[in-house]
Amino acid sequence: MLSIRRATAADAATVHRLMCELAGHQGQRSAVSVSAERMRELLARPEITYLIAESDGRAVGYVSWLVRVSLWSGGDYLALDDLFVADGERGRRVGEQLMRAVAEAAAGRVIRWEVAAANVAAQRFYRRIGAELVPKVICRWQV
Repeated sequence: MLSIRRATAADAATVHRLMCELAGHQGQRSAVSVSAERMRELLARPEITYLIAESDGRAVGYVSWLVRVSLWSGGDYLALDDLFVADGERGRRVGEQLMRAVAEAAAGRVIRWEVAAANVAAQRFYRRIGAELVPKVICRWQV
């Protein structure tokens, strides 16, 4: 049976491991530089939320977001950071259940996120749950 719960600072190592799995899945493992100890600090911040999906007590996925404010509307929205389901658990509706939990937490607020143009499977999943995909170019500037 699948259960979903909010991660606490005590889950930092688990969250870090899952995040590294996601980065590895995307071929970006070297991009993860946060430590498990820093993750412990981040999990204590009120604007950051991680939900962990567990099957028989084993972490099989997570979703994370930050609460942000839209300067155009003046209202808060949820900025989804990651959605990840472990390889062996995909196709079992874990991702859908995690996204439904985000929707419940959003309580009517907008949820926004990015998906790589090449990640067609994720785009198909997001459309299936009713998300609108809006084309946009993402810019990064590290100075």
